[in-house]
Amino acid sequence: MNKYESTVKYANAPIERVYAMLSDLTSLEAIRRNISNPAYRQMVMEKAGDKVKPEQLDQIEQRLKEMVITPDSITADAGPMGQVTLNIVERETNRLVKLEAVGLPMAANIWIQMLDNGDGRTAIKATIGAEMNFLIKQMLKGKLQQGAEGLATTLAMLPY
Repeated sequence: MNKYESTVKYANAPIERVYAMLSDLTSLEAIRRNISNPAYRQMVMEKAGDKVKPEQLDQIEQRLKEMVITPDSITADAGPMGQVTLNIVERETNRLVKLEAVGLPMAANIWIQMLDNGDGRTAIKATIGAEMNFLIKQMLKGKLQQGAEGLATTLAMLPY
Protein backbone atom coordinates (compact mmCIF):
# COMPACT_ATOMS: atom_id res chain seq x y z
CA MET A 1 0.00 0.00 0.00
CA ASN A 2 1.35 3.42 -0.98
CA LYS A 3 0.89 6.05 1.73
CA TYR A 4 0.67 9.83 1.43
CA GLU A 5 0.89 11.80 4.69
CA SER A 6 -0.02 15.39 5.40
CA THR A 7 1.98 17.71 7.56
CA VAL A 8 0.61 18.23 11.06
CA LYS A 9 -2.19 20.80 11.31
CA TYR A 10 -3.79 22.21 14.45
CA ALA A 11 -7.49 22.44 15.31
CA ASN A 12 -8.44 25.08 17.88
CA ALA A 13 -10.42 22.64 20.00
CA PRO A 14 -9.72 20.01 22.65
CA ILE A 15 -9.10 16.49 21.40
CA GLU A 16 -12.34 15.16 22.91
CA ARG A 17 -14.44 17.49 20.73
CA VAL A 18 -12.36 16.82 17.62
CA TYR A 19 -12.59 13.05 18.08
CA ALA A 20 -16.33 13.18 18.86
CA MET A 21 -17.00 15.03 15.62
CA LEU A 22 -14.71 12.98 13.37
CA SER A 23 -15.79 9.60 14.78
CA ASP A 24 -19.51 10.27 14.12
CA LEU A 25 -19.95 11.31 10.52
CA THR A 26 -23.45 12.66 11.14
CA SER A 27 -21.66 15.67 12.61
CA LEU A 28 -21.22 16.72 8.97
CA GLU A 29 -24.96 17.44 8.95
CA ALA A 30 -24.25 20.69 10.83
CA ILE A 31 -21.86 21.76 8.08
CA ARG A 32 -24.40 20.74 5.42
CA ARG A 33 -27.10 22.84 7.15
CA ASN A 34 -24.85 25.87 7.64
CA ILE A 35 -22.90 26.01 4.36
CA SER A 36 -25.58 28.10 2.65
CA ASN A 37 -25.69 30.61 5.55
CA PRO A 38 -23.81 33.78 4.43
CA ALA A 39 -22.33 34.36 7.90
CA TYR A 40 -21.03 30.77 8.06
CA ARG A 41 -19.56 31.03 4.55
CA GLN A 42 -17.83 34.27 5.55
CA MET A 43 -16.34 32.58 8.62
CA VAL A 44 -15.08 29.70 6.46
CA MET A 45 -13.57 32.13 3.95
CA GLU A 46 -11.80 34.05 6.72
CA LYS A 47 -10.37 30.87 8.26
CA ALA A 48 -9.28 29.51 4.89
CA GLY A 49 -7.65 32.70 3.67
CA ASP A 50 -6.59 32.34 0.06
CA LYS A 51 -6.89 28.52 0.13
CA VAL A 52 -10.61 28.47 -0.73
CA LYS A 53 -12.45 30.48 -3.36
CA PRO A 54 -16.20 31.26 -3.19
CA GLU A 55 -16.90 29.05 -6.22
CA GLN A 56 -15.19 26.15 -4.41
CA LEU A 57 -17.59 26.64 -1.51
CA ASP A 58 -20.46 26.48 -4.00
CA GLN A 59 -19.14 23.12 -5.24
CA ILE A 60 -18.72 21.86 -1.67
CA GLU A 61 -22.27 22.96 -0.84
CA GLN A 62 -23.67 21.08 -3.84
CA ARG A 63 -21.70 17.91 -3.03
CA LEU A 64 -22.75 18.03 0.63
CA LYS A 65 -26.42 18.27 -0.39
CA GLU A 66 -26.05 15.13 -2.53
CA MET A 67 -24.21 13.00 0.07
CA VAL A 68 -25.81 10.26 2.11
CA ILE A 69 -24.44 10.49 5.64
CA THR A 70 -24.77 7.95 8.47
CA PRO A 71 -22.80 7.76 11.74
CA ASP A 72 -20.39 5.29 10.12
CA SER A 73 -20.35 6.20 6.43
CA ILE A 74 -20.52 8.84 3.73
CA THR A 75 -21.67 8.01 0.21
CA ALA A 76 -21.12 10.47 -2.61
CA ASP A 77 -21.23 10.58 -6.38
CA ALA A 78 -17.70 10.38 -7.76
CA GLY A 79 -18.50 11.27 -11.35
CA PRO A 80 -17.49 8.61 -13.87
CA MET A 81 -16.62 6.15 -11.08
CA GLY A 82 -20.18 6.19 -9.74
CA GLN A 83 -20.98 6.02 -6.05
CA VAL A 84 -18.08 5.90 -3.59
CA THR A 85 -18.59 5.17 0.09
CA LEU A 86 -16.21 5.91 2.94
CA ASN A 87 -16.88 3.57 5.88
CA ILE A 88 -15.36 3.99 9.32
CA VAL A 89 -13.57 0.69 9.95
CA GLU A 90 -11.59 1.57 13.07
CA ARG A 91 -11.83 4.01 15.96
CA GLU A 92 -9.35 4.58 18.77
CA THR A 93 -10.79 7.06 21.25
CA ASN A 94 -9.10 10.47 21.07
CA ARG A 95 -6.44 9.05 18.76
CA LEU A 96 -7.56 7.66 15.38
CA VAL A 97 -10.40 7.32 12.89
CA LYS A 98 -9.74 5.02 9.94
CA LEU A 99 -11.99 4.98 6.87
CA GLU A 100 -12.06 2.53 3.99
CA ALA A 101 -13.21 3.43 0.49
CA VAL A 102 -15.73 1.19 -1.27
CA GLY A 103 -16.56 1.62 -4.94
CA LEU A 104 -13.11 2.64 -6.19
CA PRO A 105 -11.19 0.54 -8.72
CA MET A 106 -8.46 0.09 -6.07
CA ALA A 107 -8.22 -0.48 -2.32
CA ALA A 108 -7.93 2.82 -0.44
CA ASN A 109 -7.96 3.99 3.17
CA ILE A 110 -7.81 7.26 5.06
CA TRP A 111 -6.31 7.53 8.53
CA ILE A 112 -7.04 10.61 10.62
CA GLN A 113 -4.68 10.78 13.55
CA MET A 114 -5.17 13.15 16.48
CA LEU A 115 -2.89 14.15 19.34
CA ASP A 116 -3.64 16.35 22.33
CA ASN A 117 -1.37 19.37 21.96
CA GLY A 118 -1.73 20.23 25.65
CA ASP A 119 -2.94 23.80 25.12
CA GLY A 120 -6.56 23.13 24.18
CA ARG A 121 -5.59 22.50 20.57
CA THR A 122 -5.45 19.19 18.73
CA ALA A 123 -2.75 18.14 16.28
CA ILE A 124 -4.23 16.42 13.21
CA LYS A 125 -2.51 14.40 10.51
CA ALA A 126 -4.19 12.73 7.54
CA THR A 127 -2.79 9.77 5.64
CA ILE A 128 -4.18 8.35 2.40
CA GLY A 129 -3.23 4.80 1.53
CA ALA A 130 -3.94 3.21 -1.85
CA GLU A 131 -3.04 -0.01 -3.66
CA MET A 132 -1.88 1.04 -7.13
CA ASN A 133 0.21 -0.39 -9.91
CA PHE A 134 3.33 1.53 -10.98
CA LEU A 135 1.68 3.42 -13.85
CA ILE A 136 -1.33 4.58 -11.81
CA LYS A 137 0.97 5.49 -8.91
CA GLN A 138 3.02 7.77 -11.15
CA MET A 139 -0.14 9.48 -12.40
CA LEU A 140 -1.80 9.95 -9.00
CA LYS A 141 0.92 10.37 -6.38
CA GLY A 142 0.92 14.19 -6.57
CA LYS A 143 -2.88 14.35 -6.37
CA LEU A 144 -2.99 11.96 -3.43
CA GLN A 145 -0.33 13.95 -1.58
CA GLN A 146 -2.32 17.14 -2.21
CA GLY A 147 -5.45 15.30 -1.07
CA ALA A 148 -3.88 14.29 2.25
CA GLU A 149 -2.64 17.84 2.83
CA GLY A 150 -5.99 19.37 1.85
CA LEU A 151 -7.91 16.96 4.08
CA ALA A 152 -5.76 17.80 7.11
CA THR A 153 -6.12 21.53 6.42
CA THR A 154 -9.90 21.20 6.11
CA LEU A 155 -10.18 19.12 9.28
CA ALA A 156 -8.14 21.68 11.22
CA MET A 157 -10.51 24.47 10.11
CA LEU A 158 -13.78 22.75 11.05
CA PRO A 159 -15.86 24.45 13.75
CA TYR A 160 -15.55 21.92 16.58
